Amino acid sequence: MSSYDFPDDLLHAQRAWYATYRQLAQEVNPSQTTVLRRTLQRLSVRIATHPYWATIPGRAPAARMALKQYTWEPGPTEARR
Repeated sequence: MSSYDFPDDLLHAQRAWYATYRQLAQEVNPSQTTVLRRTLQRLSVRIATHPYWATIPGRAPAARMALKQYTWEPGPTEARR
């Protein structure tokens, strides 16, 4: 893991964001793309406003990149889809 101790709910939200993004990239149904885009917006707000970022003042940009890098790879259940 990275040098940051990310809370589980933040890790889950970022992984869900990537999974939703991957679904959106493959979706052809316009009504479903709307649902996926709204999901991405909600997850983006949840990630950006998470209280964890206030615990690391001055290091948040580096921590955000570390979170993205750590959660980029699909998990075992996502890889099987």
